Amino acid sequence: MAEHPHTPDGRYFVVRGRLWRLSNPKLPETERARLVSALMRARQAVRAAKGNPERLAEARRAVDEAKHGLGERGPVWWEDGAPDYNRKMARTTPYAAWFEALEDAEEPGGKSAG
Repeated sequence: MAEHPHTPDGRYFVVRGRLWRLSNPKLPETERARLVSALMRARQAVRAAKGNPERLAEARRAVDEAKHGLGERGPVWWEDGAPDYNRKMARTTPYAAWFEALEDAEEPGGKSAG
């Protein structure tokens, strides 16, 4: 699969069975682009700061700030009261049946094989 699968409600993507919160789809494109750019710069700063605890802490704070702005961390961006399952294993959440079907479809001999 070229891209990580997204849950049917568009709230999470899955990597190695773990749910990761997607960015808020209601962010204006200019704000999203600004935050993604800030996130990429902060990630570069994390790599460059290895061995310097102060710079590393500052760079990690910048990553966290960008992820909060994007809605990937902090308060959830959806408004229906559903709980957050960020960083949880899909098989232990209400997404378990969806994830199991997804795994079955990806296995050799599964539903999508052929």
